[in-house]
Amino acid sequence: MSKTQKRIAVFPGTFDPITNGHLDVIKRGVNLFDELIVAVGDNPDKSILLNHEERVDIIAETLSDIPHARVESFTGLTVDYAKAVGATAILRGIRNSSDLQYEFQVALTNRVVAGIETVFIMTSTEYAFTSSNLIKQIASMGGDVSALVPPQVLGHIKRQADLNKAKDQSLHESE
Repeated sequence: MSKTQKRIAVFPGTFDPITNGHLDVIKRGVNLFDELIVAVGDNPDKSILLNHEERVDIIAETLSDIPHARVESFTGLTVDYAKAVGATAILRGIRNSSDLQYEFQVALTNRVVAGIETVFIMTSTEYAFTSSNLIKQIASMGGDVSALVPPQVLGHIKRQADLNKAKDQSLHESE
């Protein structure tokens, strides 16, 4: 890599919703790279609460005061996207040994298949238990998730949880 080449990293995920744990990784990751792209993708194996465009908009608002970080949407393989934007690395957050085991295998595959490195950042202790799935579950039951997500996310989660609850009630009434 030449001295003038920008060190660009991609932090990929569904971010449904973005959590304070994600934000912690982003804020620490921007110190390691010249530019950090938070890449919002879709995973057909995951149940989605917020639509794709909503997630991108929320993240853009959340990142507005973080220099050298931006959000983009992508489809397809993460390594293909990373190569297309000239990234030198993929950034991943690690919460626990289960994350490490899975991410280690993916990182080795990405290096062999696409020649792209993965940089791991351990999440801060206060976010080690946080997951988007847990947050969605708590929100769907009317719980308070304000300590787990950036403020920009709260209204979106509450609105969607209310819509889902109304839809469930409607289904039960029609049975």
